Amino acid sequence: MPEQLLYKIGLTLIPGVGDIVGKKLVAYCGGPEAVFREKKIHLDKIPGIGAQTISSIVNQKVLLRAEEEMAFIQKKEIVPLFYLDKSYPKRLQHCADGPILLYYKGNVDLNHQRVIGIVGTRNATEYGKHICDQLVEELASDQVMVVSGLAYGIDTCAHRAAVKYNLPTIGVMAHGLDRVYPAANKGLADRMLNNGGLLTEFMHMTNPDRENFPRRNRIVAGMIDALVVIESAKRGGALITADIANSYSRDVFAIPGRVGDMYSEGCNYLIRTNKAALLEHAVNIRYLMGWDQLKNNISGQTKLFREFSANEQQLLDAFGDDKECGIDDIMLRSSFPASKLAGILLTLEFDGVLVALPGKKYKRV
Repeated sequence: MPEQLLYKIGLTLIPGVGDIVGKKLVAYCGGPEAVFREKKIHLDKIPGIGAQTISSIVNQKVLLRAEEEMAFIQKKEIVPLFYLDKSYPKRLQHCADGPILLYYKGNVDLNHQRVIGIVGTRNATEYGKHICDQLVEELASDQVMVVSGLAYGIDTCAHRAAVKYNLPTIGVMAHGLDRVYPAANKGLADRMLNNGGLLTEFMHMTNPDRENFPRRNRIVAGMIDALVVIESAKRGGALITADIANSYSRDVFAIPGRVGDMYSEGCNYLIRTNKAALLEHAVNIRYLMGWDQLKNNISGQTKLFREFSANEQQLLDAFGDDKECGIDDIMLRSSFPASKLAGILLTLEFDGVLVALPGKKYKRV
């Protein structure tokens, strides 16, 4: 186990240091180990770092707990994913409050080409379960990866359907990997390890406390292309996840329900307030996500072989070796102003050279 892991875990244990401040420390100091090697006088100059935080870094007591976690990781064959690692979920990497460190047990690439989150009430009706199973079956031909929270109800149905139709599925947990909560899903979790896995930001011996679930929800929202809400009351975790997904510029879909039904109120609210697109069948997702368009482009377009203008080539060069690139990165690398960039992007998209993706990203075809 690399020595650097000790400091990566230790970084997450410093009191008063969350994901945003932790990344700031790494940026200022040059790496996780450098944070703990930095002198007090230099730490004191970093904006937003208080005296208590500096004291915790200097005395390094958090590294003792980090050593315990390293032993657990090694024993259980868990894969730690630091936010700068290539195997860390790239979609989550673009979220400012994405976890500094994730713990993963599974066998699939978390940077799957198409990732759909499915969430909903713990008190799912038979109708909701049927819709969930049907939707996942329809999405099987799109080879999506299904992400959910392994909770009772819709979450469980989504994972089971993914296993049933041989799609990879990831359960994001609000506790450590030393347990499965709810315990009734232990068998399901074991089956998910055959094609998918379990993911968390929490160390072992962490209980599934109430405050952990919104943090779990942001991981679900951050590592997906689109979120589907199937049955939700007016308030609940599914709506929190939908709000977070919207803040991350993810596409949100909701299954409409009958007026007056308790577990339709949340979905109907999302649709009514334009926070989610109405979803009836998988074809709605394919259309709005541009998946059909992507298939057509990949099958071959003569316009892909046309000559590019100087501005177009400059924009394409901004991708470098990346297949996908966010609009902010394209703007920074190409040095085009936003007004000029939009026109070039639109032309290249019309000609099938680029495909617009959720989250203000573009993919080279």
